[in-house]
Amino acid sequence: MSESNAHQRFTDLNVWKQARLLKLEIYELIKQFPNEEKYDLVSQLRRSARSVCSNIAEGHGRFTYKDQLHFCIQSRGSLSEVLNHLIDAHDCNYVDETKLKNFEEKIVSVGKLLNGYITFLRNAANQK
Repeated sequence: MSESNAHQRFTDLNVWKQARLLKLEIYELIKQFPNEEKYDLVSQLRRSARSVCSNIAEGHGRFTYKDQLHFCIQSRGSLSEVLNHLIDAHDCNYVDETKLKNFEEKIVSVGKLLNGYITFLRNAANQK
């Protein structure tokens, strides 16, 4: 992040934008789950997908790179949680193999962006 980008909004971050798209696709997917999963798997998937974006946003609003880094690491954990819940959905036959692989690719892509942002934050924190 250059000095000119240092004050950009979290909504301008590519990692947040891609995490948001993933979240929206998760929202569409869970509409197809059976009603008995409404308070279980549906709720968990919704919350973990939201958490990826929310932690990026919350970290961005923090004062220090160290704080920002902490929330991005939390976001990475939530991203792994999304994949785990999708695997659970696959195991329950709510998601077929093709959809699971498609989501897995998107999760890996968001994870790479997130890891890049984490690396940037670590480097920035070490320069202070």
